[in-house]
Amino acid sequence: MAAKNARDQGLGGEATAADVAALGDAPRIRAILTAAAREGRSVSYSELLGDLGFRFTRPKMRAVCKTLGEVDRLAAIDGEPDLAVLVVRESDRLPGQGWWVGGTALLLGYDGPWEGAAAARFIREQQQAVFEYWAGR
Repeated sequence: MAAKNARDQGLGGEATAADVAALGDAPRIRAILTAAAREGRSVSYSELLGDLGFRFTRPKMRAVCKTLGEVDRLAAIDGEPDLAVLVVRESDRLPGQGWWVGGTALLLGYDGPWEGAAAARFIREQQQAVFEYWAGR
């Protein structure tokens, strides 16, 4: 199977074996994010990709972002809070544009800017709710 034998070229260094199916593995990504939630921390896109065996590239990040919608769908089925809010940019610790335009912020009552102090406050509140839900679970 070609996907199992793929080589991740990343952003330099040696190629490493990587299973490209991991980018679409919602249960695996969900497990990574619930572990982070229990620890009370967000996860950068780069860190999430690293946990899946990849170096950061934009195409891989976009593939994972598509899967985050499925992760949140699974969480909703189980009556759990959305987990995608935990995945953030390293630069400002806010979710990327895809999270904001996906409609979650509007559903949660936020109609402000995607960057800056107001966005940071809103994201901290949402992340805190996720941390509290997963604490001790």
